[in-house]
Amino acid sequence: MTATAAAPSPRARATAAVTHLGADGPPRELRAILALPAGAVGGANIVMQLAQLPVGHGVAESKVESGALYAHPIKRARTTFGYVMIALFGTDEERDVLAAEVTAVHRHVHSEPGAPVRYTALDPKLQLWVAACIYRGLEDAYALLNGPAPDDLLDLVYAHSARLATMLQVAPELWPADRAAFDEYWARATARIEMDDVTRAYLYDFAGLGFLPWPVPQLFGRFHRTVTAGFLPAPFRDELGLAWGPREQRVFAVTTSTLRLVNRLTLPPLRRLPFEMYLWDMRRRIRRRRRIL
Repeated sequence: MTATAAAPSPRARATAAVTHLGADGPPRELRAILALPAGAVGGANIVMQLAQLPVGHGVAESKVESGALYAHPIKRARTTFGYVMIALFGTDEERDVLAAEVTAVHRHVHSEPGAPVRYTALDPKLQLWVAACIYRGLEDAYALLNGPAPDDLLDLVYAHSARLATMLQVAPELWPADRAAFDEYWARATARIEMDDVTRAYLYDFAGLGFLPWPVPQLFGRFHRTVTAGFLPAPFRDELGLAWGPREQRVFAVTTSTLRLVNRLTLPPLRRLPFEMYLWDMRRRIRRRRRIL
């Protein structure tokens, strides 16, 4: 008698990494994570990504001018959100094209010989951290606007978020097997966060909107720094040296309450519209073979 393998449970099927979509495309339920006010967590998520010292130096010292935040802030936002949307909702062919473009750019991001902090943007462990931060940002944004997400939605988002990593040359087996494994990975990885004078200066200025032209940083920089601090877990906030006290807590509480109200009063198609536009724009660039990054 031959043994028959048991069919995977619905939960196991939901949590297994989805690296290819096939002809059916992404499930409609995945779009529940898209909401206009969710973009407010973006600044904090960038800080989290760069809190691993090699990643922070890789961005702060990068000589790739075409993707530099301070040189092209609008373009950087477009390519970042476009990347996330293609990873989650793009076809397999679109993902292959964009992944190849990202890899080509990352080949030029590496430390110089003798640099005190060694890095290469082709390091899969560093890129796994970046992808993990993006996934955590999706989860945090949903919780901000709607409260804790149900397990079935979190499982769905987590499985499909594997493509955030595999598009960065991370082998599928490096993506933690399920959310419990991810939490273990996250605890180990966040214990290694570190900033030095280079990354701390870069991120402090970034949190104050220093990459935008006058008078935006002067008018809104302090507020954005406070909101960024509020969205950051305490270890990241402390490592960056952002102030956090009763005043900052009040500002953050009012801000998050406003974001929730805006989300409730906005029709779902309008909530998703900016993200759908990023997806449309990136698809158009891929289809027309225009410069993507």
